[in-house]
Amino acid sequence: MELAYLAAGIGAGISVIGAGLGIGKLAAAALEAGARQPEIASDSRTTMIIAAALIEGVAFFSCVICIMLAIK
Repeated sequence: MELAYLAAGIGAGISVIGAGLGIGKLAAAALEAGARQPEIASDSRTTMIIAAALIEGVAFFSCVICIMLAIK
C-alpha cells in the first residue's frame, strides 16, 4: 500500500511538471506573437488563456486520478 502512495505522488508530480512546461511554452509563444504583431496581442492573449485553462484542466484531472488510485 505504501508503494501506491509513492506512485500517486510521482504521477502527480510528473503531471504538474508537464503542465508547467506546457504553459511556459504557450506563454513564450504568445509573448513572441505579441511582440511581432502588436495589433493582435489581445487576440493572442485570449487564445493563450483558453489554452492554459485546458492544460490546467488536464493536469487537475490527472492529479485527481492519482489521488483516487492512492486511496483505493
